[in-house]
Amino acid sequence: MIVYSDFECPYCASASAKLSGFALRIAFRHFPVRSSHPRAWPAACAAEAAALQGRFWEMHDLLFADQGRLEDPHLWARVRTLGLDLERFDADRRSPTVSARIREDFEAGVRGGIVTTPTLIAGTQRYAGQISDQLPAELSARIG
Repeated sequence: MIVYSDFECPYCASASAKLSGFALRIAFRHFPVRSSHPRAWPAACAAEAAALQGRFWEMHDLLFADQGRLEDPHLWARVRTLGLDLERFDADRRSPTVSARIREDFEAGVRGGIVTTPTLIAGTQRYAGQISDQLPAELSARIG
């Protein structure tokens, strides 16, 4: 499943929690909506910097678990929790390579018609927006 997501979007956090109950492979794609979520881009950079130290999914989970605290001191606390090299993390999250990675995801999403987060794609089925308590039937059938 491909998931276009924004770390500051509460619907994305909810979707992530719902999807964690399924045994499936997720291809995460960054879609930070800067106009409504100003901390989404820095959070995406933090996740990608953690990825360079092999801890993307752990940082992903920590970012979604506390979306109200995405500023630097809170990011550094997460880095310490994960046992990452803080100096490397800080350099990586500000690097052109990390910015390019996020921009590529975002631009690919725009070209593919993504307009909101979360957007879930399973095979040819697409679901965009808030997910209710139950996954949409067409997605449940594809992943369940």
